[in-house]
Amino acid sequence: MNKAIITVVGQDTVGIIARVCTYLSKHHVNVLDISQTIIDGFFNMMMIVDYSQSDKDFSAMVGNLEDLGDDIGVRIRCQREEIFTKMHRV
Repeated sequence: MNKAIITVVGQDTVGIIARVCTYLSKHHVNVLDISQTIIDGFFNMMMIVDYSQSDKDFSAMVGNLEDLGDDIGVRIRCQREEIFTKMHRV
């Protein structure tokens, strides 16, 4: 399993979750866990995904998600899970 952490932050608007999940589904990325909240009009979402079956390589997926964020007016970051797990071993 190849896990990544995706975060989405920005002004709330209709369709943010739908657009992100549509991209992930289209490219065979499985959502393992998702949490989202809206505070005073600001949208925040964190997802844990498995991209092992994706038809995109990781760097292409990162770039595509950043572009998607630009299109819908939010910031989308996608980072490999190892960044977080190895950071706590130092």
